[in-house]
Amino acid sequence: MLDPNQLINQYTSFLKVLAEADKRSAEELEEAGQFVKKYQEAFKLANKIAKWQAKLKEAQELMKEEDDLSELAGDEAALAKTRIKELEKEYVQQLKEADKSGSKVRIKKISLEVRSGVGGDEAKIWAGELLRMYQRYAEKLGFKVVRAEENMLEISGEGVYDVFKYEAGVHRVQRVPKTESQGRVHTSTASVAVIPEVPKSKVVIRDEDLEWQFFRSGGHGGQNVNKVSTAVRLIHKPTGIVVVCQRERSQLQNRMIAMEFLRGKLWQIEEEKRREQIDSQRKKAIGKASRSEKIRTYNFPQNRITDHRINKSWYNLEEVLEGNLEDITKELSTWLEQ
Repeated sequence: MLDPNQLINQYTSFLKVLAEADKRSAEELEEAGQFVKKYQEAFKLANKIAKWQAKLKEAQELMKEEDDLSELAGDEAALAKTRIKELEKEYVQQLKEADKSGSKVRIKKISLEVRSGVGGDEAKIWAGELLRMYQRYAEKLGFKVVRAEENMLEISGEGVYDVFKYEAGVHRVQRVPKTESQGRVHTSTASVAVIPEVPKSKVVIRDEDLEWQFFRSGGHGGQNVNKVSTAVRLIHKPTGIVVVCQRERSQLQNRMIAMEFLRGKLWQIEEEKRREQIDSQRKKAIGKASRSEKIRTYNFPQNRITDHRINKSWYNLEEVLEGNLEDITKELSTWLEQ
């Protein structure tokens, strides 16, 4: 939650953006306008809190003097403390109302990453098949798809996060690998991460909470990439989140991408907290699927896909792997968001 001083600083900075409309991009103006509109009333209360805090500080200084003003200052300090407490209560309530009214963030771009889990080479093959499945599904829906890295897609379009957000988690496959000579069914896993690109106005990240580390990028990319410290590692101290980016040839570009990833992850954490507060039953249903819980099983011998969060199965595995996920994603949205 934004404390009053943070809100004042951020609100003021966005007012400056609006005042420089001729120098700013349409995206910057849209973000600033949304923030100012959303937190206008909370900003007024934050300013009142700041003024009473200044009065309290002044009164506390006067209380140190041994004269007639000391007693008057004590009364003033008591009044200031009472008013600050009342205003802070109003402020918290106003923030809740603002967040509730503006909780629907327009997210037009996500990064979808698939990593192999247990299962050795079979797990790597499975991760590749999942990535292909999501690419085909996104293309069928008309989203713009870019292969950002070997195991990552960047998917853009209106409503893209709502389509893919419940795909995050561990996907288990049960099948006979091509290299298995005795026909035994093996189990492998791959984990899917869905990171939204969130507008800067939606997440506050303080510079003092960040630790940047730089190192040389590995793999292909030319002499500059391999001999210069272009890769970055970003650590968010309060949460312990670590983001590594070595995609681009420029350190600046990698820093920007790392910040986008961090912003998305922090926003997801806050969204999860908000959902849990609104509906405790939903917490039980979703569990920790966005991190480590097994969310879905793909059983090839039975031609079956089972989503464990809603305990439902589909018997069209091959079609789904070709990118036909509409029935699954719609069912998940209906059930998990009811």
